[in-house]
Amino acid sequence: MKKFMNEFKEFIARGDVMSMAIGIIIGGAFTAIVSSLVSDIITPLLGIIIGGLDFTGISITVRDESIMIGNFIQAVISFLLTAFVIFSIMKAFNSFKKKEEKAAEEPAPEEPSAEIRLLTEIRDLLKEDRI
Repeated sequence: MKKFMNEFKEFIARGDVMSMAIGIIIGGAFTAIVSSLVSDIITPLLGIIIGGLDFTGISITVRDESIMIGNFIQAVISFLLTAFVIFSIMKAFNSFKKKEEKAAEEPAPEEPSAEIRLLTEIRDLLKEDRI
């Protein structure tokens, strides 16, 4: 049991697990932002564009139970909008990241050739004689 607990502590203390935990926490906060963007901004705009369609009222009644197909359709639409917004944000993020990587990968200045080094040494020696 002690060995198991030590292995578990090592697992938790790894950077990958900590990064994953931080990612999940930030993801939860980001989900609230994206959900608000979709439900408070994009969905109403989409409703204006397509004439205010609301699928939540569509249902099928079987005996005494109602099957709310409209809620499912609305959830699928919400999911697709959320996925599209996240895709767009990630695409923009990756674009910025590629620009940063290209800027960081600027080639180092080339080594001067042997002739240029020799000429530089001659120049420096001539400067010393003049002083």
